[in-house]
Amino acid sequence: MESAIMDTGDCQPLYHAIRDYYEGMNMKLDQQIPMLLVERQALNEAIVGEKNGHHHMPETRGLCLSEEQTVTSILKRPTIGGHRLIGMRTQPQKLTRKSEVTAILVLYGLPRLLTGAILAHELMHGWLRLKGYRHLSPEVEEGICQVLSYMWLESEVMPVFKHMPSSSTASSSTSSSSSSSSKKGGRSPVENKLGEFFMHQIAHDTSPAYGAGFRTANAAVSKYGLRPTLDHIRWTGCFPV
Repeated sequence: MESAIMDTGDCQPLYHAIRDYYEGMNMKLDQQIPMLLVERQALNEAIVGEKNGHHHMPETRGLCLSEEQTVTSILKRPTIGGHRLIGMRTQPQKLTRKSEVTAILVLYGLPRLLTGAILAHELMHGWLRLKGYRHLSPEVEEGICQVLSYMWLESEVMPVFKHMPSSSTASSSTSSSSSSSSKKGGRSPVENKLGEFFMHQIAHDTSPAYGAGFRTANAAVSKYGLRPTLDHIRWTGCFPV
């Protein structure tokens, strides 16, 4: 099975690949948002430090920060010694607010596809804030972020021809498709099954914001395309029906 993503350096190639995926759909993020892998305690402390009142799952695994904070990130991956992790090196990092987004935090130690799905979700929070989307309900914001997470997973585990964004989504999907297809060649059936499981979790989530929100958002994107759905959200704060 694929290896876990254990430190911030490990995660950078995946983070840049997902930013490229966004750019391939004409959704380039204009700001270089720092991304840090963190322990559970650091993630929980960062959530407490946020003042925007965003909805979070009971077991949050990622966070798009909008406040200035000092966050302890994982600089060097731990190794297994006996029955515990040893040799982890962490580093406090001061995050300054230069815009609506200060950083993206992701829990360390998760499988690559799950880490990527979390990154795709949190990057969408960042994209919405940087593009001026304001005062969205949890159902709308978390729902559309889950759609981007699902789409990225689909692009990774399904054949390329099955995942082609509609013409209203992007003028070209070449960069995202080619980067994904090059990695698919070495992906094992077990990893593909893992990705399908993560997609199933998103699709069948029972929570109002993440589950029902995703299903409503996904229906809108399937019917109208991603860009028209985003435009409608900007104008009305709701999904088109």
